[in-house]
Amino acid sequence: MTVVAVDTLQVAIVADLLEEQWPSMDLMADMLMAHAADDAAGISPTLVRPAFTPKLPAWARGRGRHVPTIERVAHRFWSYPRWLGQQPLADVYHIVDHSYAHLADSLPPGRVVITCHDIDAFRSLLALEECESQLPRFLVKRVLDGLRSAAAVVCDSDATRAEVVANQLVPAERTAVVPIGVHPSCTTDPDPVADVIAAKLTGGAGTADILHVGSTIPRKQIDVLLEIVALVARSRPDMKLWRVGGAFTPAQSERARELGIEERIVVLPFITRPVLAAVYRRAALVLLPSNREGFGLPVIEAMACGTPIVCSDLPVLREIGGPAAEYCAVDDPAEWAPRIAALLDERAHHPHAWAARQRAGVSRASHFSWERCADAMRTIYRDVAMAAER
Repeated sequence: MTVVAVDTLQVAIVADLLEEQWPSMDLMADMLMAHAADDAAGISPTLVRPAFTPKLPAWARGRGRHVPTIERVAHRFWSYPRWLGQQPLADVYHIVDHSYAHLADSLPPGRVVITCHDIDAFRSLLALEECESQLPRFLVKRVLDGLRSAAAVVCDSDATRAEVVANQLVPAERTAVVPIGVHPSCTTDPDPVADVIAAKLTGGAGTADILHVGSTIPRKQIDVLLEIVALVARSRPDMKLWRVGGAFTPAQSERARELGIEERIVVLPFITRPVLAAVYRRAALVLLPSNREGFGLPVIEAMACGTPIVCSDLPVLREIGGPAAEYCAVDDPAEWAPRIAALLDERAHHPHAWAARQRAGVSRASHFSWERCADAMRTIYRDVAMAAER
């Protein structure tokens, strides 16, 4: 057999600043670094991310974990582009977060791949409702210009690609769909160390412990989540809500007090991915009542850990969860509560049906792996490099 030599393609994985604290974006960068390298295919990835240097005096930065918005904007739009332009050249650049798409302006044209996870960053330009971006429109336009300059825009889901094309953000012929995967720790196998930590954080596991994983931004609909918990608690006095993704806003905390469920809620601190997987495994159910998602990572994370999930009936979540997830109408807690109660009853009294549900979820999650994602990305990297050479 003749072995054909393959020129090594240098791929720069352009990652978010760690201080931005976007776990899903950090996950993608880390997993591409772990899986995209392939000697046979001639792919050599390098993680590209500048060190963060505080720009404000200590007294102005506060004591919180989050970087002040003004510093985040300064690093994203001033420091990062200038630093990036000074780095050694690569054959292809993969910007893993579309909200960093403006970095394409600092890179060689025709060699940039950008992953677009949703269109939320551009809603202020599209005159769509529920705009969550705090950036001024001129900076949002700069990000969009960078996205449009990419040689290829890769979306996590068909639903996100459809939105990108329908809103004329990028021509269809320059888009592709490559689903992301789950972290290797998301399995049904116990992790003795992580399991002990998860038990300490959540307390004794009950029969009606519900988990929500996600931020507290408006589209995650924490207010709806709280209403659902309050309704379920009427028939399940043992119900608890575990929250991963940051503390509630003052308004959300006040709403929990008004509903009388404040004592039922456990807000977990920042946890590692193995501990998060252990928390998934301890939960009875996972809820995702968002009104918009670009992919819905908790869906496949929960299922991979053997925990059934109930989520909003959105096209993208049906695309990802398939028949293994349960779906309820958006903004209708009255529909969610009886469905959750029925599932908790199934868990307690119908073990065979519950086990079958768990197996279906694990099987569905197995379709989403970082190995498959990296394999598809390697083909895109090669195509972009060849087109740039031509």
